[in-house]
Amino acid sequence: MKIAAVLALTASTASAFMAPSTGAAKSQLNAFANGLVGGEGPEPMPFNLVGEKNAKNFDPAGFSERAPEWINWFREAELKHGRQAMLAVVGMVVPEFVRIPGEAFSFEAIPNVLDAHDALLDTSMKQILLWISLMEAMSLGALSNMNEFDREPGNFGFDPLGMMPKDAAKAKEMQLKELKNGRLAMVAIGGMVHGAITTGHGFPYL
Repeated sequence: MKIAAVLALTASTASAFMAPSTGAAKSQLNAFANGLVGGEGPEPMPFNLVGEKNAKNFDPAGFSERAPEWINWFREAELKHGRQAMLAVVGMVVPEFVRIPGEAFSFEAIPNVLDAHDALLDTSMKQILLWISLMEAMSLGALSNMNEFDREPGNFGFDPLGMMPKDAAKAKEMQLKELKNGRLAMVAIGGMVHGAITTGHGFPYL
């Protein structure tokens, strides 16, 4: 059961680093949020106080209308956080079953995955911070020029496995899958961390 859950979580991150398609015509896109995917919203939302009782064009705070020039920045931030959250979910579950070699990373040294941050603060955490900072610095140029070039938010041209479909409709479907998995992961990682804190147990935090 636990192994199946790990595999499912790992599979959900498969699209996390695939570059979205940049050649879709504007006429094929929904006008909401500059035509970015995610506004289709067939999911029912009975408590939606604005518009239809579903998630279509869901923007209760009105960000897309109040700051249209920042829409690409908003989506870029959402995708980056979603990708990080998908990796974080896997990173919370996998170490419950497998650890990398080294006494400092063993189950005896760190029985609870949540304690790894403080336990490795002077070693691994500094390396992680360094690499994250480097990746963020490398993306500043692409981010600052996002509205000046033919680049969709989240597209850094990184797709070494060639998993993004060439067909425009299938590429849009893949973008939507990544977006929804990222949104789910952002909610999930918060629940997982609080579940680990509250119960003091590892996955599935019961």
